[in-house]
Amino acid sequence: MAVMTPRDPVGRVVLRTVLIVVAVALALYIIYQLRTPLTWLVIAGFIAVAMSGPVNLFQRRMKRGLAVALAYLLLILIPIGLGVLLIPSMVSQIEELAGNVPEYAQDVEEFVQENETLNDLNDKYDFTSEIQSAADDLPSRIGDAAGVLQDIGVGVVSSIFATVTILILSIFMVSGGRRWAHAFVQSQPADRQDRIERALTDVANAIGNYVGGALVQATIAGLAAFIMLKILGAPFAAPLALVVAFFDLIPVVGATIAAVLIAVVMLFVNFPVGLIVWIVFAILYQQFENYVIQPQIQRRAVAVEGFIVIVAVLFGSTLFGVLGAILAIPAAATLQIVWREYRDYRREALTQPIDSGGGPLVPPAAQQPPPEPAT
Repeated sequence: MAVMTPRDPVGRVVLRTVLIVVAVALALYIIYQLRTPLTWLVIAGFIAVAMSGPVNLFQRRMKRGLAVALAYLLLILIPIGLGVLLIPSMVSQIEELAGNVPEYAQDVEEFVQENETLNDLNDKYDFTSEIQSAADDLPSRIGDAAGVLQDIGVGVVSSIFATVTILILSIFMVSGGRRWAHAFVQSQPADRQDRIERALTDVANAIGNYVGGALVQATIAGLAAFIMLKILGAPFAAPLALVVAFFDLIPVVGATIAAVLIAVVMLFVNFPVGLIVWIVFAILYQQFENYVIQPQIQRRAVAVEGFIVIVAVLFGSTLFGVLGAILAIPAAATLQIVWREYRDYRREALTQPIDSGGGPLVPPAAQQPPPEPAT
């Protein structure tokens, strides 16, 4: 008769650990391979939640389908309209600037010759001749810009598919999001449904408020840049201020990119005073915005502490770049809401008395007396 031996417990633990490690590695590999569509889904979800506010506003006067179509039509037409209004004037101003660059370069050379320190540096490094040479070549290179724009256009066309796909996904999410959320809430235990529905509503409000706060912040940046550019006498100050406002929507790096672009313009139109003043203004304003304006606006918009706002943006931008910086504050607000609801749920569960059978303990006063026997 064969003797039955128990299974080796150590071997089972090792096998289970190996299977878990393999499953985690396989899941991470699949996520890595699907990183592009997953990124599209995240962006689409963010846009859908942000657009739910305008859609709900329009829905008060029309059917939801028409409200969705109108909201997304405005979302598409606003940047197109701004481009139609700004691009022609900016192109003409750029052509005028390119034609005047040799004159600006001559002014820079004369200023250097009149300044003893800069003149000594120029004798050593001869940087004015390089500026003059580049300025003389710039008007002829404007014609080559068409080829560069053509190459850029190829990349833009290749990105149209991604943009259209994200918008379509976002439209589907807005159209069916309420139904999906309701189905998810109904699938939960009855004692958790109100809490989960409240958390989902708070998350949606936080994301919508974040978008509104970002627009307010960009508007402030654009107005501040417009005032400074007007003081410095920069040409086409309004289009440049709109460029600042647009790039300011990108956390961490957007304001820096816009500041560099305007600094190039100021190099030729108001050197050196205008350039120096603009650089100092851009540095000071960016620090003021990062550590004062943005935390204060988003603290009121998403009810997250200013310190958490700064830390979230720094962590998000470091881990996931620009997308991480954009989604960092909504993610922090979402985690805060989830933690608050979970904490309240655990607190209520721990304070509720239970009997030995696991059910709620009914106080003696609430117990019904046994019925009297019939006579």
